[in-house]
Amino acid sequence: MILRRMRHLLPFRRYRDPAPVVSVVRLSGVIGRMVPLQRGLTLASVAAPLEHAFKMPDVKAVALAVNSPGGSPVQSALIARRIRALAEEHDVPVTAFAEDVAASGGYWLATAADEIFADASSIIGSIGVVSAGFGFAELLKRIGVERRLHTSGEGKGALDPFQRERTEDVEHLKTIQADIHEAFCAQVRTRRNGRLKAAEEELFGGRFWTGIRAVELGLIDGLGDLRSVMRDCYGERVQLRLIGDGRPWWRRRLRLPSIASAAPSPADWAAGAIAAVEERLTWNRFGL
Repeated sequence: MILRRMRHLLPFRRYRDPAPVVSVVRLSGVIGRMVPLQRGLTLASVAAPLEHAFKMPDVKAVALAVNSPGGSPVQSALIARRIRALAEEHDVPVTAFAEDVAASGGYWLATAADEIFADASSIIGSIGVVSAGFGFAELLKRIGVERRLHTSGEGKGALDPFQRERTEDVEHLKTIQADIHEAFCAQVRTRRNGRLKAAEEELFGGRFWTGIRAVELGLIDGLGDLRSVMRDCYGERVQLRLIGDGRPWWRRRLRLPSIASAAPSPADWAAGAIAAVEERLTWNRFGL
């Protein structure tokens, strides 16, 4: 407080009239599950950077650089809720910038911002829920393998990939998907209230669009990149401060979590390889 009152007495402009500060938090990657060699976006992984971003001295705004094809709806909701709580607690505006893609859970994260911008070619939307898997029942039959599954509870073995699907199990799954979908839709309705420009049947049907079309639909507010928009808002002298995730540089390079752990086992490597394939397929869905 004393320093602020004495700024006019200081000889250097940077002390008398400090440049506005915008904290930048990157929200990049598939949202949710982590395995030892594959790190996803979770509330646990972004909580500290978000806290730091909003508590930075003289911060004028927080910018979210979103580049995610989605993932866990629970983690999407938790992260978005934390962003809103911090924004209201510190009275700091939030702007989201979609990079390659802000789809499904990635768009959920973007809706936590007061405004959303994207590139003309960014992929935006995919407001829906998907569950995918494989069925191996016929394969087991052909190679002469018998599946033995013993459960306590009628629905405990539901949707087992080595048994035929049961109608009642699929219906139950669709009920769960409908509940999650409605939560996603409610988030979009609330955060984009008054700005959506198309019928819900079109917007909430799981389709995705380019940034140009997303502006027309009201899913985002405009086209532009983070640096240009922030300079337009806060002047040429604005300082963009990228907030790290608290890990040493070598752990960030290897994509390892901050918590020390034992050397990866062969099972860890296998799980990491499978997770990498799953992540690649998630990005491929949007042509990336």
